[in-house]
Amino acid sequence: MPTDLPDFLTDEQRAIITAGYEHAVITAVAGSGKTSTLAWRIRYLLEQGHDPARMLVLMFNRSARKDFEFKLRAISRDSGLALPEVRTYHAMGLRLYRRFIKEGYLPAFSESILTEQEINFQVWMLTRRLAPEDLQDEIKRSKKDFVETAANFIDRVKTSLAPAEIVFEQEGFNERHRYLVDLFHSFEQWRKSESRISFSDMLYEPVMAIHQNPPLQRLVGNKMDLILVDEYQDTNEIQHLLLRYAAGDRARVTVVGDPDQTIYEFRGAKPEFILSRFSDEFDSPLEQTLSFTFRYGHRVALLANHLISHNTGRKDVLCHSHPSTPATEVQLHECASDSDTVVSLLEQSAPEALADTAILFRVWSQSVPIELRLLARQIPYRIDAGKGALFSREVDAITSLLTVVTGAIGQTPEADRQNTARQLLRFPHVGLKEPELNHLAQFLSGFGDGWGERLLAMDYGALSPMAGRKLRKLGEALVALNHFPGRVSELIRQYADKTELFDGIRSLALTHETADERIDTITGFQHYLDSLDVGAEEALTHLRTLKDQARNSRDEGVLLSTIHRTKGLEWQVVILPGLQEKYLPYSPRQADDHRAFIESERRLLYVAMTRTRNQLHLLTRPGGSRPAVDADQAPSRFIGELCIPLSETLGRYCDERSKNNGDEQQDPQQELSLACPLSPVSIRYAAREGIQLQSEHVGGAAPNNAPLWAQSRLSHPIFGNGSVIGEDESAFEVRFDSGRTLNFSKKSAHLYFSPAE
Repeated sequence: MPTDLPDFLTDEQRAIITAGYEHAVITAVAGSGKTSTLAWRIRYLLEQGHDPARMLVLMFNRSARKDFEFKLRAISRDSGLALPEVRTYHAMGLRLYRRFIKEGYLPAFSESILTEQEINFQVWMLTRRLAPEDLQDEIKRSKKDFVETAANFIDRVKTSLAPAEIVFEQEGFNERHRYLVDLFHSFEQWRKSESRISFSDMLYEPVMAIHQNPPLQRLVGNKMDLILVDEYQDTNEIQHLLLRYAAGDRARVTVVGDPDQTIYEFRGAKPEFILSRFSDEFDSPLEQTLSFTFRYGHRVALLANHLISHNTGRKDVLCHSHPSTPATEVQLHECASDSDTVVSLLEQSAPEALADTAILFRVWSQSVPIELRLLARQIPYRIDAGKGALFSREVDAITSLLTVVTGAIGQTPEADRQNTARQLLRFPHVGLKEPELNHLAQFLSGFGDGWGERLLAMDYGALSPMAGRKLRKLGEALVALNHFPGRVSELIRQYADKTELFDGIRSLALTHETADERIDTITGFQHYLDSLDVGAEEALTHLRTLKDQARNSRDEGVLLSTIHRTKGLEWQVVILPGLQEKYLPYSPRQADDHRAFIESERRLLYVAMTRTRNQLHLLTRPGGSRPAVDADQAPSRFIGELCIPLSETLGRYCDERSKNNGDEQQDPQQELSLACPLSPVSIRYAAREGIQLQSEHVGGAAPNNAPLWAQSRLSHPIFGNGSVIGEDESAFEVRFDSGRTLNFSKKSAHLYFSPAE
């Protein structure tokens, strides 16, 4: 007889565990206890007499596999049952690969799987051979960036199954880097000639073989009775195909995931796999949900529901805080400086609490002023990628600039002077080939002052016109800024303007996003220095002190990370800076599908907010009575979608009810009257809590401090009412009710438009 299920399981969990023998798709919200539920499901099926040898459990990585195996063994420890094998997709693919070799469908490969180091070396050699001549110096200087980009491009082609040419267009690469397409084909030619395979090929080769050979489809399929797949929202094309072929007509497949947490599109993941394609290809499966979260309280659940309900590409599942979940405090901070607010919050925390606090960024450049402020205030922190802001090449280059214009270069050893000169000649790159650049750097290092004058005295006749123009601009900038008397932040602004620094960065960057990241790193650093209100000499001394501090290894303190790196993780306190149009939604280029892009960015914020347990801090810019003129500084359009006053009021009331749920006098059905307008989400959420909401209004428009182009409907004094149908960095497009479609500048939108009544 099957063992009785534990009392702590919810009705939803019990329904999933005891479901019949059929295909199923389970939507599990963040923090819903899905791993334990799946482990109990497997135990239940084994007790029903299913053969563990005909059950397959697929996980996305080894960490998830180990975690699931541990829970499955713990739950089944007293049963005496044999357990099924838990595999990763890649382990399954490798097993099939070896079988296909024996069957003669694939050539043998060396058992020495290509290491990351081997792949990177080959990619480096191909990059040097195939990239245009005018990129060679930048490639040598930024070897790591170019190698990582090319290796990731190869993987992206193999996971999407799209041609390399199509992937190149989809990823938004600068046209100067089209050599990546040839690099992919050359890498594959080399790999096959050496009979080697990579980690990606463990799936790519066998799945392509199955796809192209019907006999292999019969050989692979119908060997399993049951297949269970976790984190299905992260599935890409190659993994979906493998599952389909392995299942055949026999296996009953259960997939578990949350389409609202699909944030790895850059790896080929698509919400459509769990939203529609699974149901289309697996005979109308049973649809189940795990809608209770055990991680965060009602206020965060309501914020998350309000936000994500604006997405159309999702399942209509309402995330609900379980009665056992402690309340989670939420604060919206309207602040002019994220770094000041972050420091203030952290200084109020106990030292031991910092280890369970995370600051999550949309892009790394956001971290620069915050990290520098943490260093200055000696607040411990750790970074889960790279060395940090002070070790970026942009900050190194600015430090070199200050060393020269303050006259400190005269007290610098000659060997260090040469490195300083090299950094300046690449900031922006002056267009010299590497040997010429090194020769000029060596020449300048022989002098303790007057570098600008020496550059202007050069004979430019032997140089290309472009290199001569750039060197002259650099020389003029160094002369003009020598012993600059004003604030250091103004010095950097003038340097960037005189040398056309940002144009130089954009011309050499791998992608539009890379260019924006580098420029934002510089401006973030500049804003930090602006807050110090010091001159160049004081700033240089300060930076050297901070760098000495930053060299100390950090394995404790608050975590600095990006949202993409944190899915599946949680902290007691989560701080989200930069909730403004510049970063969320973040777009360094115009999206081909604007609606899909906005929905993707909305999912990122949803994931970020649902990482918290006890406290959530949202940082945005102050809002006024009119929409912000500066598009970058406008509060994120997502702030209005969160329905913060409503979520706070209803959530706090639900928290109090949960706290008092042992009071026998409590009326299970209560009415709550709210001053703020209601929303469909709040009404549904309250009904599940046994609360009937009362208000004069239902629904509500976006707040008046949101950017105008975030409104769905606008009114123009000449053209009348219309709908916003798209936007890019500087403009938005309106289709008017009259039938006309026109573009308008974001900078002047406030002069002509108002939200439609």
